[in-house]
Amino acid sequence: MIKTRYNITLDTSDYVAFKALIFKEIGIELGDSKQSLVQTRLLKRVVHHKLESYGAYLELVKRDPVEKNEMMNLITTNETYFFREQAHFDFLSKELEAYAKSEKYRIWSAAASSGAEAYSISMLCDSFLPKTGWEVIGTDINSDVIKKARMGLYPEKWVDKIPLNLRKKYCLKGKGRHEGQFLVDRSLAKNMHFSVNNLMLVNREIGTFNMIFLRNVLIYFDANTKKKVVENVMHNLAVGGYLIISLTESLQNIEIKNLKQLNSSIYQKIA
Repeated sequence: MIKTRYNITLDTSDYVAFKALIFKEIGIELGDSKQSLVQTRLLKRVVHHKLESYGAYLELVKRDPVEKNEMMNLITTNETYFFREQAHFDFLSKELEAYAKSEKYRIWSAAASSGAEAYSISMLCDSFLPKTGWEVIGTDINSDVIKKARMGLYPEKWVDKIPLNLRKKYCLKGKGRHEGQFLVDRSLAKNMHFSVNNLMLVNREIGTFNMIFLRNVLIYFDANTKKKVVENVMHNLAVGGYLIISLTESLQNIEIKNLKQLNSSIYQKIA
């Protein structure tokens, strides 16, 4: 057990119960080393509800869907920045430059966090395709970061990762109460949509895509859950379309039908 200044501790039995609930809901498997992290992140909700134990908070979460969502928002981590893993954006640029079909080119940022990946994709789409020729969908399990993504407002230090030509075209420096921040040009937002989505479920509402970015999320899953998540998003990938995972992730030893590996992190759906 780990003491806090509120004299409330998360004991091992309650932590095991939280782990089981989190795995059931979103497929993330927390190790024993994360007990302190979970205690710290959930403490403010325990205090907010004036509860005397984490066990009491767990019972509240089980019966209150709104509070369960609050808990999931606190547990899920969301490290992100613009043009992360440049090789993938180089690949996307080549695909967009060669695209000559009349159909709209659709891309899904399936673990979008606060939107930096989705806006990076959109900057390239807008650079290579007509205004009506593309659409980007961003989703995440965390409703708080989706709200931030819709705003498109970021710390000014994040702008350094954006190529200079795109920075000049799409990034607006904040003034007044937004000093120290920048806003992504709202013209991009017309072709973008952000929503909450659970990758443990097949999403039948958002249609099919030419490319799906599923990066920096599979590392949180065990092998069986990885397979389930990839198979779920494959329902939304058009034949001939591309699935992109992080350079630090792998689908090794996971058999996925109709998925051909092009390199270490890019796959193509085949008939």
